[in-house]
Amino acid sequence: MHHPHLLFDLDGTLTDSRLGITRAIQVALRTEGIEEPDLRRLEVFIGPPLLQSFMTHYGFDEARAWRAVEAYRVYFRATGLYENEVYAGIRELLAALQAAGRRLYLVTAKPRVFAVEILRHFALKEFFIALHGSELDGTRTDKTELLRFVLDTEGLAPESCLMLGDREHDLIAARANGVAAVALGYGFGSREELERHRPAFHFHSVAALRQGFGL
Repeated sequence: MHHPHLLFDLDGTLTDSRLGITRAIQVALRTEGIEEPDLRRLEVFIGPPLLQSFMTHYGFDEARAWRAVEAYRVYFRATGLYENEVYAGIRELLAALQAAGRRLYLVTAKPRVFAVEILRHFALKEFFIALHGSELDGTRTDKTELLRFVLDTEGLAPESCLMLGDREHDLIAARANGVAAVALGYGFGSREELERHRPAFHFHSVAALRQGFGL
């Protein structure tokens, strides 16, 4: 794991965003007349693009799914993005990687405007060379497309990069773009989901990830 460029996912990788995201989904569903009291059932929304998730899990057509996304964003922008917690050891890991000369990039399918505020609020922004995310109109919500955009925009050779993430979308995107993938088992993806895509590395804790970097 001596790659100079490290591409980090956000939700389930740097922060535990479970509470803020599921509450925002709960509010969005309520605006569409659906009550879901069990937040655990809404964890399937963490990671994949929201628009498709509303259509997949609740059978919304595209117009209704966009209404739900907008309702989600109203709550998330004001409250949900702060209902979040940096995983223990992450700040120290990022600082150690930065001190060792690694170049860190954020690569999240979350809208960039939200991702930037989360990293600012939780004092993580300083560790990153660049912050990349999707646009509010849905542009680059597909992780494969987003990662390709990041490689092109930043001028990064795929073989010089590691993609670190907790869901299959991160691993699929990495493979499609010729980037080695690191699966993080402490996030939201199951062991089966991650191992199915044969990542180059698989760590089950932040401490193990740090050891993998030799720090």
